[in-house]
Amino acid sequence: MSQQIVISGVGVWTPEHTITNQELVDSYNRYVDAFNAEHEKQIEAGETEAMPYSSAEFIEKASGIKSRYIYQKEGALDVSRMRPKITPRNDDELSHQAEIAIAAAKIALKKANKQASDVDAVIVSCAYTQRAYPAIAIEVQEALGIEGFGFDMLVACSAATFGMHRAFEMLSADTASCVLVINPELVSPQINYTDRDSHFIFGDVATATVLEREETADAPHMYNVLSTKALTKYSNNIRSNFGYMTRAEDVDPYGPDKLFHQAGRRVFKEVCPMAAAHLEAHLARHNLTAENVKRWWLHQANINMNTLICKRLLGRDASQEEAPVVLDEYANTASAGSVIAFGKYHEDLSAGDTAVLCSFGAGYSIGSLVLQKR
Repeated sequence: MSQQIVISGVGVWTPEHTITNQELVDSYNRYVDAFNAEHEKQIEAGETEAMPYSSAEFIEKASGIKSRYIYQKEGALDVSRMRPKITPRNDDELSHQAEIAIAAAKIALKKANKQASDVDAVIVSCAYTQRAYPAIAIEVQEALGIEGFGFDMLVACSAATFGMHRAFEMLSADTASCVLVINPELVSPQINYTDRDSHFIFGDVATATVLEREETADAPHMYNVLSTKALTKYSNNIRSNFGYMTRAEDVDPYGPDKLFHQAGRRVFKEVCPMAAAHLEAHLARHNLTAENVKRWWLHQANINMNTLICKRLLGRDASQEEAPVVLDEYANTASAGSVIAFGKYHEDLSAGDTAVLCSFGAGYSIGSLVLQKR
């Protein structure tokens, strides 16, 4: 008889620094002034396009974002720099990403009533890792004193759900007894703060979940994982090209094409119907429809995307209680967004309630879990 797998703990670590839309816009518009003044003659001759201004109202209308958290605020709003200033650490020091991963992991372990000694697998799954090797997961495993194994995964904005999928499979196959899935989304270094259409999108955060078999679970708020479902479909509409190959290509390693960029309208048009169809198919496995779902913890990228997906599923707008929104405060935190929503809005459901955790993003990639409150 197969074992029931549960999510027994979730942790959300939030940076202390914030940047409001107005702060971001003020910095960006000062940069625009400087750029347009410097290139005035080229602009007048039609050789260069003038940079457009932005506004806090534009950002909120386009995305639903009002502010974001950032790991290191210094430098990000400096017109002469336009990127965070993060102090490098020596090889024998804990890395920045491992540090925030551990902070989220400790919160999740406490919520799950677990010690590090109870865990035997660590998955660090996120949009970016700060280095190729050694794996951030192994560094975290060592720092927490966890015996077993760990590995990193990169699945862009679906990394958290895909990491949970791997944990679910390992637990089902009895290759692990308790898995810690961590999403340290240190995204701010990849933001192009000089691009009007993307400089406002992302924020930093770290989340973590504990998955285990029900026989070992002992926490006040737990969810059965009824099943998982994943989908990928190749698309160039969301890209980040920075990598080790840049060194050999003799190009600007920090050029706009190397940082995060997207064709936003295409993404909106293509991902929304894909995500809605994916979720309908996943629920149908359990003879469920959208109306049977008490809560939707959806990917927090853009409020307009979530609104449209909910309308396709429910035939109406979803309430804040049904589909909690956190991107107004956190912005897009890559794979961590749906986990933040889950972490903040999961304790109030009743035993037997059905809920869905879902992410969607670059790749394209979509990952979902159908859950039931214990």
